Formats: sequence, C-alpha cells, structure tokens
Amino acid sequence: MRHFRTLLAALGLLAGSQVAIADTLVVESVQQSASVERPVRGMTMDAVRARFGDPVEQRGPVGDPPITRWIYPGFVTYFEYDRVIHSVVPH
Repeated sequence: MRHFRTLLAALGLLAGSQVAIADTLVVESVQQSASVERPVRGMTMDAVRARFGDPVEQRGPVGDPPITRWIYPGFVTYFEYDRVIHSVVPH
C-alpha cells in the first residue's frame, strides 16, 4: 500500500508539471497574437479592405445570418453581413 501511495504522489507531481508548461505556452501565444494588428469588431468590409488590402482568400457567406471569412497572411477576420465580428491570429 505504501508503494501505491508513493506512485500516486509521483503521478500527481508529473500531472502538475504538465499543466504549468501548458499554461506558459498559452500565455506566450496570447502575447504574440496581441502584437498583431488586425481589424476590430464593428469595422465594415470596405474599411477592412481600405486598411489591410485585399485578403489572400475569401470564404462564404455561409449560414443565417451569413458569416464570411477573409484570410490574410497574419490573421483571419469573420464578418456577419458586412461587419467584423471577430478577428483571430491562427496558431
């Protein structure tokens, strides 16, 4: 029984160290993506095109309400109708 407790304690320590590593990677990823300039919520398609140029690729519209995706080299922007709803930096 004593060996079983020791094994459980060791596994607990290993599991905790993996979580710490994952948290560090997520924080670094968020910091890097925060430095990428991208469209903000509410911008029109015309304003995005004027500020960032033509996208490399356009997908959509799909669904109701229609969602369109514009793909740029450093980010992807999602529109509902003609307004930005979200802009993300892919991993």
